[in-house]
Amino acid sequence: MSDWVPTTCMRCAVGCGHLQQGVDIGYGVDVVRGDAAHPVNQGLACQRGVRESQDPDGEWLTQPLVRRDGELVPTTWDLALAEVVGHFEDTLDAGDDVAVLGSGQQTNEAAYALGKLARGGFGTRYYDANTTLCMASAVTAYYQAFGSDAPPCTYDDIPEAESHVVWGANPAVAHPVMFRWIRQAASEEGSEMLVVDPVATQTAEHADGHVAPEPGKDLALARAVLARLVETDRVDEAFVEEATEGFDELLATLPEPEAAAEEAGVEMADVDRLADAFDRKALCYWGMGVNQHVQGTELSRALVDLTLATGNLRPGGGPFSLTGQANSMGTRVCSSKGSWPGQRPFADPNERAFVADAWDVPVERLPDDPGPGPVGVVEAVDDEVEAVWTVATNPVAGMPDAGPARERLEDVFVVAQDAFRSETTELADVVLPAATWGESSGTTMNMERTVSRVRPATAVPSGVRSDLEIIATIGARLFPDLFPEKSPDPETVFDEFRELTAGTKADCSGIGYDRLDDEKAVRWPAPDADSQGGYRYYEGGAGDAEDGADDADDGGADADDDGTESWTFPTASGKAQFSTGTQGGLPEPVDDEYSLTLTTARESDGYNTGIRSRSVDDPGLVVARINPETVAGSDAVEDDRTVVESRRAAVPATVEPDPAVPEGMVWLPIHHPSTNRLTVDALDPQSKEPNFKQCAVRLVAPAQRDAASLSVPADD
Repeated sequence: MSDWVPTTCMRCAVGCGHLQQGVDIGYGVDVVRGDAAHPVNQGLACQRGVRESQDPDGEWLTQPLVRRDGELVPTTWDLALAEVVGHFEDTLDAGDDVAVLGSGQQTNEAAYALGKLARGGFGTRYYDANTTLCMASAVTAYYQAFGSDAPPCTYDDIPEAESHVVWGANPAVAHPVMFRWIRQAASEEGSEMLVVDPVATQTAEHADGHVAPEPGKDLALARAVLARLVETDRVDEAFVEEATEGFDELLATLPEPEAAAEEAGVEMADVDRLADAFDRKALCYWGMGVNQHVQGTELSRALVDLTLATGNLRPGGGPFSLTGQANSMGTRVCSSKGSWPGQRPFADPNERAFVADAWDVPVERLPDDPGPGPVGVVEAVDDEVEAVWTVATNPVAGMPDAGPARERLEDVFVVAQDAFRSETTELADVVLPAATWGESSGTTMNMERTVSRVRPATAVPSGVRSDLEIIATIGARLFPDLFPEKSPDPETVFDEFRELTAGTKADCSGIGYDRLDDEKAVRWPAPDADSQGGYRYYEGGAGDAEDGADDADDGGADADDDGTESWTFPTASGKAQFSTGTQGGLPEPVDDEYSLTLTTARESDGYNTGIRSRSVDDPGLVVARINPETVAGSDAVEDDRTVVESRRAAVPATVEPDPAVPEGMVWLPIHHPSTNRLTVDALDPQSKEPNFKQCAVRLVAPAQRDAASLSVPADD
């Protein structure tokens, strides 16, 4: 029997420690369980994380494939890589761009290497990751409000909070272990959990209260709550004066609470319930229901504003964005996607020069802006972009308005690197099979900034290589000075990354493999081997760190002798920034022709376009959850079947009557390959994150549609 191998679950971003045991014969993971010695989860594990690590349902890729006469056929690594390198060289020689799309499913080491190759080798601005599709609005909001990405609070704050406001997120489904902590904390005497969501989600079923705004009108609700707090003199004026800027400008834009509540479609009693919650020690958690909106950044800022106005930027309170993909945080910190490693500002010429010197490349090769985002990358295909390399992502299914995205990708040379077969591998010209979680070595970062090890519990098939090895091999053939080794040791790559972060806002220089082996997990910022991050920006004061919490970000100190509280933020003024966003219109409101609102959300077994948990050949009909009253009032449902149609596509669906979904809404799982044929491609102008959550649809009886004409895609 093989030994137990300690590793980190790569299912979601909670970052649970797992113990894995490889099979005795062949390859694969035999047994998975929670690691009681891991400081993040202390042995807890959700069945989804265990199941997908141990026995994923997707179809593993086990050898390289190349397209010949329109068909993908097996080949050798030498031939596959020669074809990739040759096409990339031809593209660059012609003056065109190679676009690169990465993922929150890679290790930190692979993400760092991919960004180094994309920016320092190809020199492309057409590089991004699928993390932008889910987290960019929260990231932009954190930068604007605090001067740095990532939540100020940590898991340690959950049991300390008195109010748990879950806004546009469903952690009962998306983050089961974390939800257990939230639910347990909210069950304590004097504590509560409130959920804000148009749908009565699984999380709402366990909450003390549920507020259901009109779809897409959350910003009006957030402003109503803040206006009510102001009206009832419940603003922490001392904190606002000491630690923030822009509150007067915000006050000038606040609506009357009653008017904003009416716009949001809620009662004033709901506004008061939320105001009462924020007037306590409150954590505000939010997810894709906030981020994936044309005003996602402004809404994220508005939730931050609520925590600032009430002084909830102390241990036990604060704004806590919930990350979906396992290593979204690592992709943001490591990969040169939206900032240089360590959150070095992308547009700062001094930082560009520093990175160019570290990589020993001409500074003019590095792009001076982070690029147009994933949707913009795909839109540039067949214009400036003549080759696309996707790594652990499935844009054919994951992009909004996915039909045109697929058509664009069909017209250029596509390299798809993945562990599992997907809709994108099906149209690729070259498929590179990559190792998955139980086969990889490296590190990952969870949503509270904690770095931990990922270790292989099993060997890989002979036709499979790690993401890092594939990236480094291609890099070494194209840019040997940039990538001197084809098979670099992950620890060496991590050391290169962490040295680049020294002195930055996301300092990981004190985190090495030896330390991770000893301590299991370390939270940044960690500028030396004896420190790690705690609550960020809060430098001390009365009641601070009674339990010996670690220093705050940016060199936070222990409690002042006189009990005076203080905060420091990495903004130009050293203060947190309020915002002035107000509710705008939806990108595609309902009308007489398309009278229903489509929303999309996660299923418990749907992650990363579901390619680990469903068939690519036959994903089955998408299940549409619709209120029974909406179903009863429609003549478009026949034998529990219908067609959901938007202005972009029509997809057949099985109808599941569900009173949890409000009347006038159609709920579809975001990771079914058909769903994003329907969604609108409107973007948040600040974060470039798509508006996946609201668009106008209608139901059509299957008999009225020619089944052969239905658009039924599938993707990441």
